[in-house]
Amino acid sequence: MTIPQAMDGLFKRAGGGHAPEDPKNGLENIDVQHYLGLIWWTIVAAFALYQVVLFFVRYIRTVSSLGNETQRYFVVPNYWYARFKKSCLDAPLFRTRHHREFKMSSAIGVGTLPSRLQTFFLVGYFAVNIVFCIWRIDYSSLSKAAPELLSRTGIMAVINMIPLFLLAGRNNPIITLTGISFDTMNLIHRWFGRIVVLEAIAHAVCYIANKVHTKGSAAGWAAVQAGINNSTFIMSGFIGTVAFFFLLIQSPSPIRHSFYEVFLHGHIVGAALALGAVWVHLDGRDQQFMLYGVLALWVMERTLRFVRLVGRNVGNGGTSADVEVLPGDALRVTVRMARPWTFRPGQHAYLYMPSVGLWTNHPFSIAWSEEEETNSIASSISDEKGLPMNRQDILEHNKTSMSFIIRRRTGFTDKLFRKADLSAAGRFSTSAFVEGPYGGEDLSSYGTVMLWAAGIGITHQVPHVRDIVAGYANGTVATRRLTLVWIIQSPEHLEWIRTWMTQILAMPRRREILKILLFVTRPRRQGEIVSPSSSVQMFPGRPNVQSLVDQEMQEGIGAACVSTCGTGGLADELRRAVRNRELQWNVDFREESFSW
Repeated sequence: MTIPQAMDGLFKRAGGGHAPEDPKNGLENIDVQHYLGLIWWTIVAAFALYQVVLFFVRYIRTVSSLGNETQRYFVVPNYWYARFKKSCLDAPLFRTRHHREFKMSSAIGVGTLPSRLQTFFLVGYFAVNIVFCIWRIDYSSLSKAAPELLSRTGIMAVINMIPLFLLAGRNNPIITLTGISFDTMNLIHRWFGRIVVLEAIAHAVCYIANKVHTKGSAAGWAAVQAGINNSTFIMSGFIGTVAFFFLLIQSPSPIRHSFYEVFLHGHIVGAALALGAVWVHLDGRDQQFMLYGVLALWVMERTLRFVRLVGRNVGNGGTSADVEVLPGDALRVTVRMARPWTFRPGQHAYLYMPSVGLWTNHPFSIAWSEEEETNSIASSISDEKGLPMNRQDILEHNKTSMSFIIRRRTGFTDKLFRKADLSAAGRFSTSAFVEGPYGGEDLSSYGTVMLWAAGIGITHQVPHVRDIVAGYANGTVATRRLTLVWIIQSPEHLEWIRTWMTQILAMPRRREILKILLFVTRPRRQGEIVSPSSSVQMFPGRPNVQSLVDQEMQEGIGAACVSTCGTGGLADELRRAVRNRELQWNVDFREESFSW
C-alpha cells in the first residue's frame, strides 16, 4: 500500500466513511474531538476547584465559630463574591421567575426557565457546537461543503453522546466532583440530548443534500432510497436518526409529566435503539471506539445501581415498608432496611414497591431516619453461655428505618394511596426496595440558618432541624440561630410530622436555638390558629417573605444560609428577597428541587 493510499484510509475513517476533498479535513475532525474534550475537562476542573475552595472556607468557618457566640467576622460579605452571587449564581434568567412553572392549564405544565448561570452555560455550549460543526469547512460549493459538514456533524453527535450518557445516570461522578445538583444535571442532560439529535439530523440532511445535488432531484432521491434499502451503513444511520428524532419529540415537559411511565420506558428503548444503530453505522470506523466509552458508562452505572440495590435490600429478612394514610391526601411510608446505612440531611432515595408498581421506582426526600432494634435483641441480649453481648453484636441486629411523606398525585402515588385507603385501618405492609441514598448537604458551618418549606417540602427540612439542634447541644456546629418557616394549607397537615417534631421539641437546649413559624393559608376557622409557645408560632395567611428575611438579617449571627423546598412560586419569591440583601449580608441561597 502506498503512503497516499494509507493516508486516504486514515482520513476516510476519521471522516466517518467519506474521503474528504481536503486532506487536512480528517486531521481537523480529530482536532475538534480533542478541543471539545478539553472544554469538558476544563469545566469539570473549574467547578471541582470551586468546591474545594468552598469546602475549606466552610471548614475554617465552622472551627472558628464553635466557641464564638458573635461570629462578627463572618457577617460581612466579600463584595465581589456577593456581586457574583447576586448577578449570576443566584440570579434568574430575567427578573424573578425561575422555578415557577409555566402552565398551559391547571394540569399541564410546559416547564421552567433556567437560571442565568445555567443559561450562560447552555447557550455557550450550544454555540461551541455550532462553531465546531462549521469550522474550516470549504463553502465554495455545495459539493464540497456537504461531505465535510456530513463528516463533522456525525463526529460531533458521537462525541456528545459520551457526556449525554454520563449525565443521565444517578451515580454520576460529576455531581460529586463539582457539587452541581442532580436537578441541574437533568437540565444539562436534556439539552445535550437535543444537541445530539440536531447534529444527527444535520448529518442526515447533509447526506441527502449531497446525493440530490450531485445526481439531480429524481435520481438523488432514488439513490437515497436505494442506499437505505441495500446498504447496512445507510440503513443503520437512518434508523439511528429516526430513533434520535423519536427521543426529541417525546422530551417536552407536557409529555414527560403527563405520561411519565410511558415516557421513561420509551426513552430507554429509544436510547438503546439509537446506540445500537450508531454502533452498526460506525462499524470499522475509529469513532466506534467512542461508543465503547458510552456503553461502558451505561453498563457501569446500571451495574452499580443493581449491586447497591441488592446489597441494601436482599437478605437479613429483606426490606419491608409500612404504608399509612395521613390527612390531606398524603401517605407516610416507613421502610425498614435489610441492612443499616448512614443517613445525612438533604438526601433522597428511590422507592420500589413491586406489589404496587412492579419494577417502577420514584424519588422521594427522606424525612426521618433512625436505628431500630429488632425484637430479637430484647430476648437474646446475652448468648447461650450467659455472657453479655458487646456493642458490635447489638448493632448487627439493628435495622435502619427511614420514613417518607408522599403527597398523592397521579400514577404510582395515586395507586399507592388507593391501596392504603382501601386497606384495614388505612394502612398495609409490603415488601420494598430502596435505592440510594443520594444527595445530602451540610449546613453546620452557618451561624444563622433559615429553612423554608411549603407543603410536602417539609420532608427536606425536618432532618436539617434535628441535625442542627443536636449539633448545637453537642457543641459541634457553628449554628446559633435556626428558624423553620412552614407554609401549609390546613392545620391537619401538621399530622404529617407531628411525631417527629415532638421528638425535636424535646431535645436538649432546643429553646436556645430553634424558632418555628407556621403559616396556614386556608384555615377553616380563626380559633384553630393558636400558637403553642413563643418558640412555635402559628399565623393565618401567607408570610411576608422579604420582611422575615430582613428580620433574620437584623437578628442573625455570623454567615447565613436560606434554604427552601416547596413550590416554585415560593422559591422565586425567596430568591428575590435574598438577592436584595446579598450585598449587605453574607448569605447563601439553597434551593432544593427535583424536576424531570
